[in-house]
Amino acid sequence: MTRDPAEFRKVWRVGANIDTDALAPGAYMKHGIEVIAAYCLEVHRPDFASAVKAGDVLVAGPNFGIGSSREQAAGALKQLGIAAVIAPSYSGLFFRNAFNLGLLLLTCPEAETLQENARIQLDLKDQPQVKTAQGQILTCHSVPSFLMDMVRAGGLVNVLKQRMAASPVSTPS
Repeated sequence: MTRDPAEFRKVWRVGANIDTDALAPGAYMKHGIEVIAAYCLEVHRPDFASAVKAGDVLVAGPNFGIGSSREQAAGALKQLGIAAVIAPSYSGLFFRNAFNLGLLLLTCPEAETLQENARIQLDLKDQPQVKTAQGQILTCHSVPSFLMDMVRAGGLVNVLKQRMAASPVSTPS
């Protein structure tokens, strides 16, 4: 069940330079994503994985997702039900992995003005905006339509499945 973007969501805050090892700790990489997600951000927020609710939003400082290219870093956030990550900037590898898995990333220069436990709404039309319950509006960078299509579909694999179903490959007679 997907939540309405206009619905208010809880903000969880972390700082700058959060690396992929904090999101998907190396010690748990031999396990499935359910186990990896249970330890997501434990070095920065020991309460995060056990207390976050589906539809909550993670707000970070610059350079979110730096480090290795492990896809499980974005996968752990997706597994926990994070609706979006909002940060001023991301590692390029993490950015692509997140959208490939259907995790929405909003690049917002003023992201760090959002406070822990704030209640926010996401307006994803044309120019994405974040609106706080107190009336603050943050404008984020536009997200290309092909990336939003991946988020709506639940990731790149689902987009490809939809495309293949829409135009089946014909076999020679």
